[in-house]
Amino acid sequence: MKIVVISDIHGNYDALLNFPEDYDQLWVLGDLVNYGPQPGEVISLVQNRATYVARGNHDHFVGFGEPPRCAPQFQEMAEATWKYTDGVLTEGDKEYLRSRPLQVDVWVGKIHCRLCHGIPTNPPFRQHPSADRDWDDECRRVSADILFYGGGHVAAGRKSRSTLLVNPGSLGQSRCGEPVASYAVLKDGKVSLRSFHYPVGLTAEKVRALPISASIRSELINLLRTGVVRQDSTPAVTVGRMLHQAR
Repeated sequence: MKIVVISDIHGNYDALLNFPEDYDQLWVLGDLVNYGPQPGEVISLVQNRATYVARGNHDHFVGFGEPPRCAPQFQEMAEATWKYTDGVLTEGDKEYLRSRPLQVDVWVGKIHCRLCHGIPTNPPFRQHPSADRDWDDECRRVSADILFYGGGHVAAGRKSRSTLLVNPGSLGQSRCGEPVASYAVLKDGKVSLRSFHYPVGLTAEKVRALPISASIRSELINLLRTGVVRQDSTPAVTVGRMLHQAR
């Protein structure tokens, strides 16, 4: 069975629509909405295709009105696009976001996977720890063989204790230094990180038409076209490698 894991679509329907691979199951780690121009279309496609969907902090923001507690450089951007997103979604769309679980446990054969946005002790808000000992503390409380976690928008994979930690990166708003859509694949007990190019220019033109301030539109378009956060020192991560063979 081939499982595709995606996260942080953020209303980028063009990236989702141009996904290049077939799969047996689609797992989504949250943040379907905000920042992007087509949140309703994203929700509709995910509803039709995804097997499991966890709630992200921006889904929670749109569904419940609770601020997403994102990094300072994104707070104004999140607030401005929330007003747009809230205005174009139906009540049914918002109820779908509200009803998504904060964590999902899935078994693929004998492999136990946990899906969440952020980290398991405080989804969907808490940021990912940087220190190894902090990840060890998290994994001590998680019995999963693989922890798939969203947020951060940069693909990553590492082992902590007996748990493989996998962030598939962002499908809709890359922050890895390249204008690509990133995702993970779980197949035959192995996890790989992959990416693809999509028509970023088309998405940028849709952002340019959003009823938000010109400065925020410019920031969003720059991020889409470059994959670089201004005044951000996060190192780029190259995707497209095999991570690990699970038990």
